[in-house]
Amino acid sequence: MWNLVRNWYREKFSDPQAVTLTVILLAGFALIYFYGNLLMPLLVAVVLAYMLEWPVAKMAVLGIPRVVAASLVLLLFLLVMVLMVLVMLPALWRQGVSLMAELPAMVSQWQGLLMTLPEQYPTIIDQNQLANLVSGFNNSLLKAGQGLVSMSIASLVDLVALMVYAILVPLLLFFLLKDKEQLMASLSRFIPQNRELANQVAGEMNVQIGNYIRGKVIEILIVGTSSFIVFFTMELRYAALLSVLVGLSVLIPYIGATVVTLPVALVAFFQWGISPQFGYLLLAYGIIQAVDGNILVPLLFSEAVNLHPVAIIVSVLIFGGLWGFWGVFFAIPLATLVKAVINAWPTGAVR
Repeated sequence: MWNLVRNWYREKFSDPQAVTLTVILLAGFALIYFYGNLLMPLLVAVVLAYMLEWPVAKMAVLGIPRVVAASLVLLLFLLVMVLMVLVMLPALWRQGVSLMAELPAMVSQWQGLLMTLPEQYPTIIDQNQLANLVSGFNNSLLKAGQGLVSMSIASLVDLVALMVYAILVPLLLFFLLKDKEQLMASLSRFIPQNRELANQVAGEMNVQIGNYIRGKVIEILIVGTSSFIVFFTMELRYAALLSVLVGLSVLIPYIGATVVTLPVALVAFFQWGISPQFGYLLLAYGIIQAVDGNILVPLLFSEAVNLHPVAIIVSVLIFGGLWGFWGVFFAIPLATLVKAVINAWPTGAVR
């Protein structure tokens, strides 16, 4: 057994470049896993820096000093964020409160429709089993409501942390944009010298993550805006809130679109019942999802689309379980990292 392990180690790690890459990956994983909460402001600033690096770099090419470019881009970004908080957030909050107040009536209406199914199809659907299913759903909904209340109370406690983030993140973002080259040079001092393979993977992933974050923001805006136009035109209630949910659902590939369909269908059914208007809305919503999955995603994430859907879903489950929201957000880049490491592994270390 020991000889088998030793031979495997020699086969896979005979190249020092492979050992260096492995150490860097394990150190990065351990740092984020054990100290992710402490480093969260820095991680958020890094994500935003990837998103804003493109306009800063373009302005620097035009001859504008990088400190001026970083200041202008950051100022514009903060203005947009303040406008969103002052204009969009109150409207979304009002719609969310109203939806929560009407949710029990919506669920009751859906359940009333379900309970008529045993009468229509007595040989297929058993009334007792359906009643147990509805009872279990009600218990789950009650637990979810209690969890939402406790989460709301906990969020009040986190207001201080949110205020700290509001100060730290813009400062970190400014310095990450302004002093990018100096920070990268300083970081390289802590990496072993035999790092050509690590540099190759890092260079590829730097481009991939930057493109992914910018592409994901563009996808959220396009899907959310198109959904709002459809919902608002068809006079669907809670159009703004539902369009935001649809836009954010693209953060979770495959799973998000499936989950967000339930509130859209529930609100539409409660408003119109089984009617042509209800069918038209679901058709338009399906077209949006089809365009997103078959046109927008391949256009924005041509490299990530090469991943098999099973690999993407497994990545979402694994990294989401490890790091929550950010694990889900970076599931595709992390899966691409694994693929890049496998492809770049020295040929002398792999048969």
